[in-house]
Amino acid sequence: MNPEHPHRHGPYHKLAYVHRGKPVCRFVRADCIIAVKQRLTVYKTFRKLMDRWIELCIQQGEVEFFNRPAAAKVKPALAMHARNQGKRTFRP
Repeated sequence: MNPEHPHRHGPYHKLAYVHRGKPVCRFVRADCIIAVKQRLTVYKTFRKLMDRWIELCIQQGEVEFFNRPAAAKVKPALAMHARNQGKRTFRP
């Protein structure tokens, strides 16, 4: 064995992830493998729940803010009449 180029003994366990846009890689001690796996399982469940929550919020926002309410689906002449009666309309 050459002392300038020692051979490493494995196995090695590493955790790689991206945090705030930067890749991170950490070696995990052998005695912490089970705890890290448990935390990753909890994190994956959390992410699934958050993704579902975001999906539902987007759907709710589409219904509340982007679909026309039933009253707005009247004939254009009636809508024009209502607008001329001093009613305000929201225009982004």
